[in-house]
Amino acid sequence: MSHPCRGKNADYSATDLLRGYATREFSPVDVFEAVVARVTSVDPVLNALVLMDPDRGRAAARASEARWLSGNPVGAIDGVPVTVKDQSLTQGWPTRRGSLTVKADGPWNEDAPVVGRLKESGGILFGKTTTPEFGWKSVTDSPLSGTSRNPWDPNLTCGGSSGGAAIAAAAGMGALHQGSDAGGSVRIPAALCGVYGLKPTFGRVPMYPQGLGSMAQLGHYGPITRTVSDAALMLDVISRPDARDWLAVDHDSRSYVDRLDRGVEGLRIAYSETLGYAHVDAEVASTVAQAVKRFEQLGAVVEEVSPPIDDPLACFLTFYEASLACSLVGISEVDLEMCDPGLRKIAEKGRGVTAAQLLAAWQTRERLARTMSEFHQKFDLLITPQLSVTAFEAGPLYPSHLKSMWDWIAFCFPFNLTHQPAAAMPCGFSDQGLPIALQIVGPKYADSLVLQASRAFEKLQPIVVPNAINLPRSQP
Repeated sequence: MSHPCRGKNADYSATDLLRGYATREFSPVDVFEAVVARVTSVDPVLNALVLMDPDRGRAAARASEARWLSGNPVGAIDGVPVTVKDQSLTQGWPTRRGSLTVKADGPWNEDAPVVGRLKESGGILFGKTTTPEFGWKSVTDSPLSGTSRNPWDPNLTCGGSSGGAAIAAAAGMGALHQGSDAGGSVRIPAALCGVYGLKPTFGRVPMYPQGLGSMAQLGHYGPITRTVSDAALMLDVISRPDARDWLAVDHDSRSYVDRLDRGVEGLRIAYSETLGYAHVDAEVASTVAQAVKRFEQLGAVVEEVSPPIDDPLACFLTFYEASLACSLVGISEVDLEMCDPGLRKIAEKGRGVTAAQLLAAWQTRERLARTMSEFHQKFDLLITPQLSVTAFEAGPLYPSHLKSMWDWIAFCFPFNLTHQPAAAMPCGFSDQGLPIALQIVGPKYADSLVLQASRAFEKLQPIVVPNAINLPRSQP
């Protein structure tokens, strides 16, 4: 099995790779070697991977090739190169969560559900992607791995906390990438790197242990990919049940791929530029507003209206700060000195959160979720900008014209509080050539509908990723 355009294999979607394996046009071994070459070429600058195990990947690729040659692929993604975020337990690899306080020596003898499902379905697991320490912020740098950078311009941030996964997707370092999202961490880097990111309904993808990134029932695991079809394929795999997650929702055995092309004709879609409280840079707002018109072209009924909600930041911060305080419990005072100073500051605030404050925040959260549930009785979907800005300088938490990190991710965390599915869909570029994304939000359990709307938009306006030839190969 071989392909004449070996150097291009790293850029094919999982869907195309699987077709090529079935016809013997592509080889899992050739494809994996092309991915290794891509990582070797560009990752020293972009810093997407905190761990790479090419020997393990080669062994998996050889086994996959043998299965395809015998006509017996083991699962839906057999032979597709895959990464997982360094917050997901992986047998034989350390899960350090971006922290020097987590020692590499283990033992690491268990797979998280998402990792187990990817392996069982034939995915070629070859590396773990970078994350800020304990996933605490919306850009990706950590004491463990340093600063990760945007593939469109390495002077700029890739976003976070699944920054490495989004870089890897955009730069052709594998086809399928797992992220986690407790306040936007799948959608933020997907938007800034110009790829597709889906935060499924809470519990749709089983999570274990709940302490790794769950943040008081805020955390969702989801795909970051170069196409919507690949995200649907990946969700088919990683949403399969696992008894270790007692908070998981009932498994939907229907294929997301099979339902992907149903379109949006007749759907009622609400469009909100600000959700009633958010700041949005003019260029972002204009690009998203133009993109929303595509849904009218596709036959949807679009109404510009905001849901009747208040800014839920104070509510979110109660859970966020308390959860980060818990993440540092048990770390010695000496080891705490190795932690990101920003994380220590947030955790210190979290240690002051009382039980009464948490219960009050749950009541606020319940009102928000109920309001959104009622809103979706009229509207099938809600569209907003995904972020308030385009990518900015790597290093700071927020661009200089804003006051905090929360100003530019204000469209993200509300839908972690409500457990709703939401997707970052690339929809254009700024005058500086930086990606802009809109957000598609569905009611709980409507993951398939969010994917269908994303796919319908993608057919009119395909996702554009950086040209591999132009990817940076030296430090900015």
